[in-house]
Amino acid sequence: MTGFFNYKIGQIAICLSFALFFAFPLMADVRLPHVLGSNMVVQRDQPIQVWGWADPGERIQVRFAGQRASVRAGVDGKWTVSLKALPAGGPHIMEIRGRNTLLLDNILMGDVWVASGQSNMQWRLSLTENAEQAIEEADHPKIRLFTVPRRTSTVPLHDTAPSQWYICTPESADAFSAVAYYFGRKLNQELDVPIGLINTSWGGTNVETWMTAETLTKIKGLEGVVQELKDYDPNDQLAGQKEKFRDLLGDVPEIDEGYQRGIAYWAAPDYDFTSWKIMVLPGLWEEKGLPNLDGIVWFMKEFELSHEEASSPATLSLGPIDDSDITWVNGIKVGETTNKYSEAREYQVPAYVLKEGRNVLVVRVEDTGGGGGIYGSEEQLYLKSSSRYHTLSGNWKYKVGKISFTSTLGPNQLPSLLFNAMIYPLLQLHIKGAIWYQGESNAGRAYQYRQSFPMMIQDWRDHWKIGDFPFLFVQLANFKATKEEPGESDWAELREAQSMTLALPNTGMAVIIDIGEANDIHPRNKLDVGLRLAQSALNVAYGYKDIVHSGPVFKSMKVEGNSIRIRFDHVGSGLVIKDRYGYLKGFSVAGKDKKFHWAKAKIEGDEVVVYSDEVKEPVAVRYGWADNPDDLNLYNHEGFPASPFRSDDWPGITAGKSYR
Repeated sequence: MTGFFNYKIGQIAICLSFALFFAFPLMADVRLPHVLGSNMVVQRDQPIQVWGWADPGERIQVRFAGQRASVRAGVDGKWTVSLKALPAGGPHIMEIRGRNTLLLDNILMGDVWVASGQSNMQWRLSLTENAEQAIEEADHPKIRLFTVPRRTSTVPLHDTAPSQWYICTPESADAFSAVAYYFGRKLNQELDVPIGLINTSWGGTNVETWMTAETLTKIKGLEGVVQELKDYDPNDQLAGQKEKFRDLLGDVPEIDEGYQRGIAYWAAPDYDFTSWKIMVLPGLWEEKGLPNLDGIVWFMKEFELSHEEASSPATLSLGPIDDSDITWVNGIKVGETTNKYSEAREYQVPAYVLKEGRNVLVVRVEDTGGGGGIYGSEEQLYLKSSSRYHTLSGNWKYKVGKISFTSTLGPNQLPSLLFNAMIYPLLQLHIKGAIWYQGESNAGRAYQYRQSFPMMIQDWRDHWKIGDFPFLFVQLANFKATKEEPGESDWAELREAQSMTLALPNTGMAVIIDIGEANDIHPRNKLDVGLRLAQSALNVAYGYKDIVHSGPVFKSMKVEGNSIRIRFDHVGSGLVIKDRYGYLKGFSVAGKDKKFHWAKAKIEGDEVVVYSDEVKEPVAVRYGWADNPDDLNLYNHEGFPASPFRSDDWPGITAGKSYR
């Protein structure tokens, strides 16, 4: 009852505090960073940092869980107090008193994890497999969620954009990072301590934007990055953007003439499309001749229907569109989707809309940032009539309707922009560790990632100043079309760079080579990603040394005649073939000519023996070395897949490729 009484008193005090705040608007305010607030989780067993801003010289008092501390704000208005470490528990109330008083309630002591990376970490729970059930069950009062709003900065910022902590409920979990949610849920269940999750991620970003400029200068070719940031001028950027598009398009439309006063002039079936250019779809328009274009592009495609087909309704599939679309058939709107860049479009076309003979499909696509366009797979672009499929992939006509110009930097336009805006404001907050899902945007420079990724981890550790905190990351999933023959792969080289990063202390890697999707860079199975990261955390961060947290990892190889014997670490309780036919897949071997051939493979104890009739004297072996290796099936008994590897160090296709 005491805790409940204190909680109610805290609520009353908060209301009084707000009343005083609005009654005396001219009073100088003590202010806290957004990451310090009600419902937050404070890192247990580490000194507690509380900081903020006030008038220079103002005396600040902090009370929390029986502790008191005071300090005066510096000449810059900044103040910081440190309290003694506390064990897991709560809820607690924190009082910060200066000329005004702030009260934060429902604070828990537990473990705080930072979740970062690109779109697969950003991916919201509502867009995953079994999302409806997962959201319905997301009632976890001891899990707290904080999302850092996306923004960029050329200089370090001391606070995030406005945000707040939420108790994990179906309503708050819906839009939160799915990987982070599943990770935190598992830890909360396993450890029975509160878990705070901070999602600071941005889709499509490269690793360089998450690093400090000073660290980047140590990478060859980036020595001038600090000066580049200092020299940035937003007015010059705007002028440069307009000049580039003027050279590319001849004009710079800033008003969409195709859609005015609610009338879609460019969707009319009798509109003259002869001057429109050609683009092959599907694909992001940045890769099709419109680099860095944010704004509106119109697309047109004609298709022919028989009398029978035109007499019945049809289904129109366009796949995912980044970000929004309005779609017309023969001048009649058949569908519209707003700000859902990952959602596949499927619209029903009534029979009265269709015509025998020529039909005109028009799609107005609006992109607000990053990639844009109709970018799914060829199989997702079709019109299904009553009797047949009409493929819509291939040549489309297009016209740029509007270009949106902004002086706001995109996250990849300069290095360090997201470290400055989305990591730096968190550095005074003590954390348990970090989880990371990124690399897709660096695959074309995988060899450089061998250097930049470990440097980024060390960069974070140096700036957080809490030692070599646990850093866990996800190896890239399988993606893109499978290949009939062994070959080279930038994605395989990126996975190799990630594996090399395990040489850093207190790191762990979740292998997900078995749950990707050939036609979607965003696998919908985020549950297994979170669970595998959590299993790694239990070993690396929590000292569960006896648990199996990884699949088989290449250790060594030995040539035995015309075969190669492979040894592994992390075999768990034994190697298994996850295949009803019992044949190992995904291995290839090469001789001195460096030409790889598919190999037969078998398990012998905790080792694998591979050979190929086409390679009499093998010197190298690879496993899963492809963008999307087909049906890899080597696991340990605990269910973790073997990590792709190669025994050779022959130069790959990304060797020598650089950020600049």
